Amino acid sequence: MASRLGERIGEAVRAIRARTALVPKTGIIFGTGLGGVAKNIAEAVAIPYSDIPGFVETTAATHAGQLLIGRVAGTPVAAMEGRIHYYEGYSLEQVTFPVRVMRGLGASSLIVTNACGCLNPQFRKGDLLIIDDHLNLMGVNPLIGPNDDGLGPRFPDMCRPYSPEYADLALEIARENGIAAHRGVYSAMTGPSLETRAEYRMLRILGADAIGMSTVPEVIVAVHAGLKTLGLAVLTDICLPDALEPCRIESIVAVANSAGPGMAKIILDFLARAGGKGIL
Repeated sequence: MASRLGERIGEAVRAIRARTALVPKTGIIFGTGLGGVAKNIAEAVAIPYSDIPGFVETTAATHAGQLLIGRVAGTPVAAMEGRIHYYEGYSLEQVTFPVRVMRGLGASSLIVTNACGCLNPQFRKGDLLIIDDHLNLMGVNPLIGPNDDGLGPRFPDMCRPYSPEYADLALEIARENGIAAHRGVYSAMTGPSLETRAEYRMLRILGADAIGMSTVPEVIVAVHAGLKTLGLAVLTDICLPDALEPCRIESIVAVANSAGPGMAKIILDFLARAGGKGIL
């Protein structure tokens, strides 16, 4: 018997399929200022989150709040133009519900993007981070509670939450196009307050290259659901504790927007090549 979560996923899938018969192969989550790829979605059907049962409203700046179903580089995709954050007051089940629905629609892979702070002194503002691994420092996990074995295993293995094959391909594309990109570890805290100098020092000691307020819950659920995942981030501000300056959200969005074309190039080429190789 399906769990209540499974029933809610089914309701959302039916509502989306009433608008389009296209079966997505890849899900995409656009982070702050990174919705530029949306312009490259052909035959796009835009469905407001308010029209999808179980989806909640996004309140974050620059997040449009709609699901786009269409094709990118020939690959059928379901793209979230605007993500849901834990700091908005939603449960992690609500935050990650769209990932469940994209899987229910037929997706077997996920591309997740975000804008985040840079902790590694060798990286620069505006560079891209290809996420190799992450630290969940949010103090909570989206899989807590009864497990529906039809959605995934009780204890999903997290030794490779991000596909090494996908990361290799993304880095290859970045280097071919002169896009500054690095592989590294992304850490997530709840927000919405930014971190203190002491917290930045702690994160660096723990091995983090970047810090943000999203991505990790979605990736945990993606692993649980069996989705191969590519994680991409824009380093929008420098978080070195001994040279820390007050951060302006407007500046973060501006840097994310300026890095958007490079992010879009990687995603477009990745979908074209991965689709051609049959690895999506």
